[in-house]
Amino acid sequence: MPGTIRSVSLVSVVLLVCLSSRRTSVGAAPICTNGQVGCHVLSLDNLFDRVIQHSARMHGISSDLHSEFEQYFLPSKNQIGRVGRICHTSTIITPNGKENAQRMAREQLTEVILKLLIAWRDPLWHFHQSMAHHHDFNNFSSNKALEMNDMVHELRQGVEKVAEKMQVLGIISNSVTSLASPEVLLPSDSADWRLMKDYDLLYCFRRDSNKVQNYLKILKCRIVPDHGC
Repeated sequence: MPGTIRSVSLVSVVLLVCLSSRRTSVGAAPICTNGQVGCHVLSLDNLFDRVIQHSARMHGISSDLHSEFEQYFLPSKNQIGRVGRICHTSTIITPNGKENAQRMAREQLTEVILKLLIAWRDPLWHFHQSMAHHHDFNNFSSNKALEMNDMVHELRQGVEKVAEKMQVLGIISNSVTSLASPEVLLPSDSADWRLMKDYDLLYCFRRDSNKVQNYLKILKCRIVPDHGC
């Protein structure tokens, strides 16, 4: 159900982001990366687990919507999987393969993840608006498009908290640019998504959400390795 999916997303962001001291709801102390008064401090391992779980849900929703879009709009030809598609995030240099990602500096890999998330800030909102005007596309699918938009924003906040925690622990330097000014990470042609068709946009997001999930897993394994690495 749409409400259920949305509620899971909202719970995730509560776990990821330190709530404002003005919040008056009764419950556990808000979660923070540092030792602020009144905050419950999560370990880096737990922060990583939360953003990885969140990225997995986001990629799962994008894959579901991709399948539905192909079924309803392109039943006779697989345009969604066609070769040669150029995504608006193609100018963001990403490591090709697990080994290259493992060799990349931690700061660089963190910044790549944030670049990809920031680049989808506007496109997903406009994609949701476009879906809302497709009469053949059911409300559940339209809500999934909105959910993806929300989840990208929440995941970016979570990754920023992970980066802040790593900086506090001295694991990475303070050179992760997006924590100071996220807009500088956007590629010069970041508005090219406006020229893309909806199915191309969806294909590209599914690809990038998979990259984000894999990069987060690799980053965690390099810093807090466990039996799942």
